[in-house]
Amino acid sequence: MNKTVNQKAWLFVVPVVLLVAFNAIIPLMTVVNYSVQETFGDNTFFWAGVLWFEQVLNSERFHDSLMRQIIFTATILAIEVPLGVAIALTMPRKGVWVPVCLVLMALPLLIPWNVVGAMWNIFALPEIGLLGRMLNGIGFDYNFTRQPEDAWFTLILMDVWHWTSLVVLLSYAGLVSIPDAYYQAAKIDGAGGWAIFRHIQLPKMKRVLTIAILLRFMDSFMIYTEAVVLTGGGPGNSTTLLSIDLVKIALGQFDLGPAAAMSLIYFLIILLVSWVFYTLMMRNEQQ
Repeated sequence: MNKTVNQKAWLFVVPVVLLVAFNAIIPLMTVVNYSVQETFGDNTFFWAGVLWFEQVLNSERFHDSLMRQIIFTATILAIEVPLGVAIALTMPRKGVWVPVCLVLMALPLLIPWNVVGAMWNIFALPEIGLLGRMLNGIGFDYNFTRQPEDAWFTLILMDVWHWTSLVVLLSYAGLVSIPDAYYQAAKIDGAGGWAIFRHIQLPKMKRVLTIAILLRFMDSFMIYTEAVVLTGGGPGNSTTLLSIDLVKIALGQFDLGPAAAMSLIYFLIILLVSWVFYTLMMRNEQQ
C-alpha cells in the first residue's frame, strides 16, 4: 500500500527557521566577520586572520577573567545543586502547603535580573543595608564596595538566593514523579532514609538534575546583569567576570575585533563544556 507523504507541514517550520536565522545566525555571522578583520571606521575593513584570537588567548587579562569565571561557576554549582536537592526533599508532596511552597520557590525567579542586582546592592551596603549593618554589628568588617572577599561573598550569596529555586523546582518535579510503589517496597525491606535517597530518589532525579546542572552552568558562566549592577566588576577587577570583561572591551574600549574573537571563544567554551558534561551524564545513566 502506497503511503501519501504530505510535505506541507514544512510550511509551519519556515517562520521558526526565519526567526532563528534573524535572532541567532545573522548576529553570529556578524561577530565572525569582525573577529577576522580590522576596521578603522568609515565601514572599511582589513583582513586580520587569526590575529585577534591569538591576542585574546595570549592575554593575561583574558586568563584572569576566565579563572574568576570558572571559580564563580564551580562555587555556584557546588552550593546550589546540593542545597536545591536538600530543600526539595523537605517540601511536602501532598496537602495545601504544596502550592504555597511552589509559589514561594518561584518568586525569586520572577524578579528581573537588573532588579535583583539593585536589591542586593542596597541590601548589602555597609552603611544603610540590612545585611551590611547586621554583619558589621556582630563584629565583621564587611564592606563589599572596598574588600574583594566581601564582594565575592555578596555576589555568590545573591546568585544562590536568586537561582537555587530553579534547582529546587526541577528536583521537586523529579521527586513527585516517583511512584509510591518504590517507597512501599523500600519500607517493606526496612530501608532507611539514606538508602531510599541513594537507591530510589537520586537515580530517578538524574535526568532533571542533568538539566538543572546544565542550566545553572550556562547561566552562571554567562552572568552579567546581576553582577555588573551589584559590584560593577569591582572593587578593582576582583569580580570582573568574563562577561563583564567582554563588555568592557567591546563597549568601553570599542575594540570590536578582540571583543568579537573573545565572544566566539566564550561561546565555544560554554558549548564544549556543556556537550562534554551532557555526554558523560548520559553515558553514566546508560551504564
